[in-house]
Amino acid sequence: MTPRTPLIAGNWKMFKTGREAVETAKALAEKVQTVSGVDVMIAPAFTALSLVSEALKETNIALGAQNLHWEMEGAFTGEISAPMLKAAGCSHVIIGHSERRQYFGETDETVNRRIKAALEHDLVPVFCIGETETEREAEETFSVLDKQIKKGLEGFSFGDLDKLVIAYEPVWAIGTGKTATTEQAQEVHGFIRSMIGDHYGDTLAKAVRILYGGSVKPDNASALMAMPDVDGALVGGASLDAETFSRIVRF
Repeated sequence: MTPRTPLIAGNWKMFKTGREAVETAKALAEKVQTVSGVDVMIAPAFTALSLVSEALKETNIALGAQNLHWEMEGAFTGEISAPMLKAAGCSHVIIGHSERRQYFGETDETVNRRIKAALEHDLVPVFCIGETETEREAEETFSVLDKQIKKGLEGFSFGDLDKLVIAYEPVWAIGTGKTATTEQAQEVHGFIRSMIGDHYGDTLAKAVRILYGGSVKPDNASALMAMPDVDGALVGGASLDAETFSRIVRF
């Protein structure tokens, strides 16, 4: 079996103008140019994508978007399509982030449609799942994740999902400073991998990268990454600073 290459992804959320994004991207590229054996991706705001794409040429950093619509074009004011992301230089797209689910009405069904659109246009979907603090306290973590995965990937076959990346984000750990313990992260990542194996077979289960997201910082990245089923990180606030993020990349 080929080892899974770790992926460290930075979600810049609603931060940075185009110029600020380019400055940070260039600074990051300089700091991680000698890094090997780790894939790096950053996801700036839509308005910065084309500018950052130019800045990342000839670097080892991939460009991602924070969302996409499932239709290719049409009367969908404020939305952006997969072909638009491709034209802007994206290779990845984050789908179903908990903030999209919480504030913008994302559902498992719309997540499914977005994943389909991403795969049809050769974009790597970073499929986000995770439970709230209330759900964890009620010991519903596994049932919540089971539903999110089944609904989010409904209708796909093994052959469709060879590019899939899953990001487990305990909602209670996003931007709160709280982080799942390494044992908690491994337990959930192991569950996710076994579930993928049950539905799609061992080949995909062994190949799919499962990232951890939720207050990842330089001082906890290496311990998280040492877990056998943690294949990378989806980093929020700590990815906004090139020096801090580069330290996570070098876990």
